Amino acid sequence: MLLKITAMLALLLYTCLLVSASDSDPLQDFCIPRPELLPLFVSCKNSSLVTVDDFVYSGIKVSGDASKTGFSSIPVSASAFPGLNTLGMSLVRADFEPGGINVPHYHPRATEVAFVVEGRIYSGFVDSENRVFAKVLDKGEVMVFPKGLLHFQMNVGEAQATIIGSFNSQNPGLVRIPSAVFGSAIKEELLEKVFGLNDRELAKLRKKLLTIKV
Repeated sequence: MLLKITAMLALLLYTCLLVSASDSDPLQDFCIPRPELLPLFVSCKNSSLVTVDDFVYSGIKVSGDASKTGFSSIPVSASAFPGLNTLGMSLVRADFEPGGINVPHYHPRATEVAFVVEGRIYSGFVDSENRVFAKVLDKGEVMVFPKGLLHFQMNVGEAQATIIGSFNSQNPGLVRIPSAVFGSAIKEELLEKVFGLNDRELAKLRKKLLTIKV
């Protein structure tokens, strides 16, 4: 009996930890942060000072500047769009030149839903068993990338492509694999063994990857 109770308590604790790891539910209709206190988000505007403009954002009408990979993104978080504050969501506009790529990456705190506004995008993710789920998406189609899983995109059409991504977190986070592996302080010896490269080859690979703005 004691063992059974202990197991139940452990399960309850684990469930509580999972719940606490998600964005918390708002305690009021909205909370527009006071501009002078950004980016701390520690206090809300008086509701009498809130206007409709606090809930409208115009910053993704046009695409951003493309990188060497033919990709540009405009993230829209509560820092840029205060109306999102405490609502547990954020979004991004992503544009791809023909052949442009969004390098393999993941969001540690959010699931993403990607909607193809224009173009044809080869899109997919890799699960924890290294299975790839990928296909070409056409205009109007939607794909979901489960929380924390590696995913990627590439424009396989002949014209520019655009995606709107939506996240179920105010702060989804972003980890790009090339930068995380080669732009961090991981020991050279470990990377040499992982990739089967000598120090000169590794330095060449690092220089090539990290000079590409993604």
